[in-house]
Amino acid sequence: MPQNKRVITNLPGYVTYLRTSSEEVQAPERSQDAQIRDIQARLAAFCNLPDLGEYRDNYTGTSADRREYQRLLTHARQGKFSHVFTATPDRFGRDDVEALRAIDEMTAIGIQVRFATHPDLDPSDPDDRLYLNILFGMARRESQIIGKRVIGGMLSKLLKGDWPFLAPDGYRNREIRLTEIGDLTREKYLRHARYKRWVEQDPERSPIWRYAWDLLLQGNVSLEDICEALAARGYRLRNGTPFIYKNSYGKHQYHLSTLSRIFHNWFYAGWIVVENGMTSILPKTLRGNWEPIVNTEEFEAGLAILATRDRKPMPKKKNFYLLQGILYLEKVDGEQIKLTCSRPNLRRTPNGTTYYCIPSSSTNFPCDMIDSQVIEHLRACQVAPERIPEIRKACVTDLNRVVFRHVRDEANLSRALERAKEKELNLWRAFTEFGMQAEHYAKLAREYQDEQNRIQFALTAIQRENKDRITNLDAALAIIAEIGDRFVRQSPPQQREILRHMISRVIVNQEGRVLRLDFVPPFTYLRQMLDREGDGALQPLTRRGLEKKTSDSVAGCSLHIPQCVPGGIRTPGPLLRRQMLYPLSYRHILRVIVAPLPEGVKIEFDPVHASRLTFQAQTRRGILK
Repeated sequence: MPQNKRVITNLPGYVTYLRTSSEEVQAPERSQDAQIRDIQARLAAFCNLPDLGEYRDNYTGTSADRREYQRLLTHARQGKFSHVFTATPDRFGRDDVEALRAIDEMTAIGIQVRFATHPDLDPSDPDDRLYLNILFGMARRESQIIGKRVIGGMLSKLLKGDWPFLAPDGYRNREIRLTEIGDLTREKYLRHARYKRWVEQDPERSPIWRYAWDLLLQGNVSLEDICEALAARGYRLRNGTPFIYKNSYGKHQYHLSTLSRIFHNWFYAGWIVVENGMTSILPKTLRGNWEPIVNTEEFEAGLAILATRDRKPMPKKKNFYLLQGILYLEKVDGEQIKLTCSRPNLRRTPNGTTYYCIPSSSTNFPCDMIDSQVIEHLRACQVAPERIPEIRKACVTDLNRVVFRHVRDEANLSRALERAKEKELNLWRAFTEFGMQAEHYAKLAREYQDEQNRIQFALTAIQRENKDRITNLDAALAIIAEIGDRFVRQSPPQQREILRHMISRVIVNQEGRVLRLDFVPPFTYLRQMLDREGDGALQPLTRRGLEKKTSDSVAGCSLHIPQCVPGGIRTPGPLLRRQMLYPLSYRHILRVIVAPLPEGVKIEFDPVHASRLTFQAQTRRGILK
């Protein structure tokens, strides 16, 4: 059942709306009297209606937050008049969206809006409303041009050493009419127009901050002590707030943020520093035309004192652990437990023995034993130079297979972006043509814009992903080619940093044997390709192979395959080892990734030390180890 729409009966009569920009720019009384004369002269056809009052605003028309303007709209919704008269469209408002929305709302409830400069213009007529839209667009454009001119004038004033903004506490803004200057010259007239404005020290406020700086430069006085010293002399902030006050719980609070902000303000040292949308002026580049409260040396000394207090030293760790945070113990059932670091026996030995352990348990592995195995694993990671083009070719082939879904995702994101733009356009139409409220429009517009930004970010990431993968693969090849020789020559902190960039986890068993290293992309991709190796050539993945071997998530085109253990595998069954798992063994990997050995090279496997391979080769260069 349709709801009954409330019918508003408007009281016959008209009201006038008068507006001036501000009291500083225009004389409101004279300007609004001229607007009243225009309304009475050009809207004489409506003079038989009773005059029900007027609404006056002295505020910018670009904002809808005008007291009398909002009161006019409230009374219009209550039906307190039937006509609204104003001198020109730009006097009604300079925000075209808000002005048209308000006029459409009043027109919908039967209130007629008329302008003295265009008495025959009827906003309810489609053609007249189109023309009215143009008039409000021109008013907004004029406002924006005036704003640009004002910003340009302020920037020119800044570059000449003057300050066009409100002076900070301790200074005051002064002005004088040029007619009151005795020696007025044409140069001064062209520079200052009707008023000459400048900044000077406030004789009442400047001693307060000079005293505050003297306390700061002593070096041993905190900001709380400065607040107490200023409060003891009866000083307050410029707005009358005391430096020390009590909060709702009765505790003393200090205006430390205000004090710190003033101590960091280069204005007090006589320098112009601006960082906003208008311009960017760095410290010590432009001098201001005012007397500084402190000189530059004192100001920089105060900054140094504040910086020393803000600087918190990093805690120095007593012990160093190479695999801290990346070492995991794998149980028989496959569960992985993260190991912590400890040095429990400092009293028995001079420096103690470092362990990777599980807290409150008997599981303890000496760090030297685990670290040496990791180094052996890294030394075993080698790529023959002649295999690099083949690896890169296989990577490109896999990219075309693995990321085929990105083409579909890119198309879906493009369509979603177009739909988001269309929704934003429909929102604008609803706002301008059907009278949507401004706050609802602003909220929905922000949501649609955020949606577009998210879609565009994802679309850009997909478009750049393939290029980043190829670059990362080349970097990984270069690192692996030299990691075996250079890793041992680095300092322990550098070694740990290298491991953080290459390895996500180091997995050990319950005997302290390193089972595998879980590399991060793109290093994992090299291991994955070796596991697919067939008859001496790297074969790209098939779709079925992807379903079987890939992990749940594909990151950076690096497919997660466990690395083999130097010295063989843990499977006890000889038949299973020989038939199924031999392609994953360390012997087989050596045949793939190591360049063909020259004649006379002999590879021996030491069965006693299962975690170490010894190479003995008699060549022209000597013995390879």
